Amino acid sequence: MIRILQKSIFALAICGATLCSFAADAKPYIKADALPNALNFYPAPPETTSVQFMYDISQYMWGKAMRADSAHAALAIAQSTHNIEDMVRMFSELFGMEISTQKTPAIMNVIERGIATLRQVGRVPKKHYMRRRPFDRFNEPTLVPKDEELLRKNGSYPSGHTILAWSMAMLLVEINPSAQDALLKYAYEWGQSRVIAGFHWQSDVDASKVLVSGAFASLHNDETFLADMKKARAEFKKLSAKKK
Repeated sequence: MIRILQKSIFALAICGATLCSFAADAKPYIKADALPNALNFYPAPPETTSVQFMYDISQYMWGKAMRADSAHAALAIAQSTHNIEDMVRMFSELFGMEISTQKTPAIMNVIERGIATLRQVGRVPKKHYMRRRPFDRFNEPTLVPKDEELLRKNGSYPSGHTILAWSMAMLLVEINPSAQDALLKYAYEWGQSRVIAGFHWQSDVDASKVLVSGAFASLHNDETFLADMKKARAEFKKLSAKKK
């Protein structure tokens, strides 16, 4: 975990002073209107008078307490990126090999297009609910001050960063099932980092994982995705054999 954390911090440095974009030019396999609509099957964010919201508040307090741990704080800062090159670099060790356009073009292709597809599930609920973020509601600082102005104007529900991380983990698991536990654990931690950093409520993070999981099956109805995934798995198998 220490080595992964070091690589995560290095990736953050490369990201620079501005909030990174995530493969904006990647072409989705499926259009947004063909994916499950969260407004039709997933609950709205908790009302501020509800017991569920009390849990959100308690998790926000937990997140603030976790900032006192330097390792958790550093990881939360590193995982504030959503640049694809940074993210694959941070997932690579757990996946079992370096992922890059140069070394694993087939894997990168399916990741870019797969995530471009899955990330669409968060756009409708974000715009519809425009939930206020915890750092804004409590008027408190986050671990990544440079992101606050932009994200203050962006809905909190669901968590976009968690959608990206959970999507990446699920795609990588399909390519290398033997690493499934480690990859999913890292994606889970990525979501919790958004709570620790102060940008998201726990229910935002939880919703993201359900929305991605619900949409993931839709990818398997697309022939181009299935063909690209087959190439990615073949590339992984070939490169893995060379390492032995």
